Formats: sequence, structure tokens, C-alpha cells
Amino acid sequence: MLRIVRQSVVLPAPARTLYAQYLSPRAHGAITGGKVRIGSRRGAKFSAFGGALSGRILQTIPGRLVVQSWRAKPFHKGDHDSTLILRFLPAGRSRGRIDLVHVNVPAHDYWGVEKGWKNFYWKPWRKYLAR
Repeated sequence: MLRIVRQSVVLPAPARTLYAQYLSPRAHGAITGGKVRIGSRRGAKFSAFGGALSGRILQTIPGRLVVQSWRAKPFHKGDHDSTLILRFLPAGRSRGRIDLVHVNVPAHDYWGVEKGWKNFYWKPWRKYLAR
């Protein structure tokens, strides 16, 4: 059975900055603590955490939206890629909100993905912005 992860987070930076950081290999890597391969063009390959996450950019709307095919190492060989949708919205003068919808997550990795976003993205991103 496939599952959906939904999360929203408000971070202390404008939405456009958050969007740019997510799509920047340098900033994304500084946030997550490792080498990241990512780009903003449709079809650009994505990898993070030493290849533990991988996929491709399906669509972007500059400053507002990222859609990726996405998979994690724990996905089984027969599992289809999941789809990640990140929407970046203003949340006040100097804050941005990221609305995440992650669809087609295999049930066997649901909790890994659910907790992974909080532990490996939102918390370190907040620390990165506090510097």
C-alpha cells in the first residue's frame, strides 16, 4: 500500500530564499551535511546523503514550487519512485513556509520518510539559517 506524507514548516527566511537553497547543491549540502547533486531544470538528477536519496526534477516554478521523482535506499527494487511536491510560500515579512506533499511512499518506509523530513531537513535547515 502506498502512503502520503504531508508536512508544513515555517522557517526564518523568505520563501524565495528557501526555494533557492533547496535547489542549490552548495546550500542544500550545507543544510544536510553532505554532497548534494541537484538542479532546477526539468530532468536534472538529484542525489543526497551519499546516494541514499535519488531522483529527478519533474517541474519547477521559480521561487514557488519544486516537483521531484524521489526514492530512498529502503525502497524495494519493485517499488515505484515516489513524487515529492514542495510549495514555498511567504509566512510574514522574513519567514517562509514550505508545504510538503510526498505521494506514493511505500508503506514499509512511511515512518522513515515521515521522520526523515523532520530530522534530516527541517531541524538542520533551521540550524543552518540561525548562523
